[in-house]
Amino acid sequence: MNEAMRPGDWVLLSYRLPREPSSPRIAVWRKLKRLGVAQISDGLVALPADARTREHLEWMADEVQDGGGTAGIWIARPAALAQERELAAAMAEARAAEYRAVLETAAAAAGLPEGERAAAVRRLRSELQRIGRRDYFPPPEREQARRAVAALSGTSEEARA
Repeated sequence: MNEAMRPGDWVLLSYRLPREPSSPRIAVWRKLKRLGVAQISDGLVALPADARTREHLEWMADEVQDGGGTAGIWIARPAALAQERELAAAMAEARAAEYRAVLETAAAAAGLPEGERAAAVRRLRSELQRIGRRDYFPPPEREQARRAVAALSGTSEEARA
């Protein structure tokens, strides 16, 4: 696979795993979720194309095959701009929900004693990093969550930049 990727391209992973044993199927599903893929249909997921996302999905294809399944990697682009917008919007909404959870946790942690609050800040910063790794189309909630965690830690946004 050495074709050049262009703006608007997506990396697709088509895969099929046997129902039993279920552990490889569950492991693949969890890893795909951590990558933040767009689920196009059963056994077909996509990420915006770049060298990193392509490599991630190639590794996932290897893992599917190691688990007794079949997998293929495709570079493609939606036939209509509306389809691409739909994929991007679905991915952005999934990340927005994760950022809203960070906002809720930060608000709940505001009343904690200092030591517990500091531990909550560490957990929330780690969570922001995890979400950020799969945030291809950042929603407004991202900046809100960052500000909430910075405020919880007592640091200014400028100090964190």
